[in-house]
Amino acid sequence: MSAARSVLERLLRRAESARLRGADEHVSLPMGSTREYTDLRSLAELERFHAEVALAERDGAVSVQREARSGDGSRLLRLRVADLPALARHLDVPLLGDRVTEAASRLAAWVERFPVLADVLDAWRSGRKLRSCGPEAARDLADAAIAVAARADDADHERILRRESVRLFGDSKRLEKLTTWLELLVTGELAATGLSKEEVWSAIGLRREPQPLLISGCGRVVLTDASVPLVRPYLGLPVESVQSVAVTADYVLSIENLASFHDAALSPDAAAGLLLYTGGMPSPAWRTAYARILGSLPSTCPVYHWGDVDEGGFRIAAVLAGVARGAGRVLQPWLMSPTDLDASVLRVADVPSASVLAAMRHWASRAGWESLAQALAQRPTRLEQERLDPVMPAPESSTR
Repeated sequence: MSAARSVLERLLRRAESARLRGADEHVSLPMGSTREYTDLRSLAELERFHAEVALAERDGAVSVQREARSGDGSRLLRLRVADLPALARHLDVPLLGDRVTEAASRLAAWVERFPVLADVLDAWRSGRKLRSCGPEAARDLADAAIAVAARADDADHERILRRESVRLFGDSKRLEKLTTWLELLVTGELAATGLSKEEVWSAIGLRREPQPLLISGCGRVVLTDASVPLVRPYLGLPVESVQSVAVTADYVLSIENLASFHDAALSPDAAAGLLLYTGGMPSPAWRTAYARILGSLPSTCPVYHWGDVDEGGFRIAAVLAGVARGAGRVLQPWLMSPTDLDASVLRVADVPSASVLAAMRHWASRAGWESLAQALAQRPTRLEQERLDPVMPAPESSTR
């Protein structure tokens, strides 16, 4: 980029910023303190700079104040924006308003289905970037909307990430490149939430490879075209085929992380319950199977969830709690409250930042766990599930 163009683009950005603030957009730059100009050393460099500025002046984009006593009057004292649209045309740079208008047109078909897109466009109009991107990201955001809508319309099935990417876009890696925008549409939050890419994909029913539903218990599970006995320590089943269970269980316990599920399933005390591995953030198909399982159990069977004591863990819990409510159940936390943890564990737990703690408490409340949210306020605690040895619920623990 030439020195003159760098200066003209800076003028453009300042003028656009002034327009957004409602200030005078005819901003100026004193050339005596502009390094791109003062650092020019050769006559050829000065002549090129002056020639580029003269072209912008001829196009009506800028006005130029020159030093009359400099002999030929060529020395520049100040550049001022004369006409902002003319400057944008001269530089062949679309103005923010034009870029947002184009983005709004591209996203118009999706705003009703994904209301967060209206907030995205408002942010761009105000000059803010989201996820480090401006209106130029509208194409990616529109493609993300296509993907999320396609998965929502096919929520009872999980799909393989790259195969679905080829089906939708003819590019096996396109969906992976859209992950940040998939997250925005899934969560409805403008700022990044901290969900891992795998959790984002899972939330809309995408997996890198097929993910069976891992289940541990005593009894039978009814599939679409068969009925099979459950085995210890666990059984893996196609998630879409699970219809119901016929089990003897004192409780249901969903578990967020694979290592903790394995440890829990090997515990002798696990025989009394029905354990389910969520695979991190449960997919729509997993949530459908979960609702069917809950619907086939006695109403007196308590339902628990054990996950990470962090923002992601409580976000997952809130999703599961919503499914449980839809099935007429109340999801209870297991080993996720500071009041349930030993002092030795609390001593080695992390203390979350104020913003992370607020998010944890928000999602705990969304799960219906107000007392847990209060406990976090009194004893801020952040802990990975794997730091705990598995302890199984007992029948009398349903009030925990």
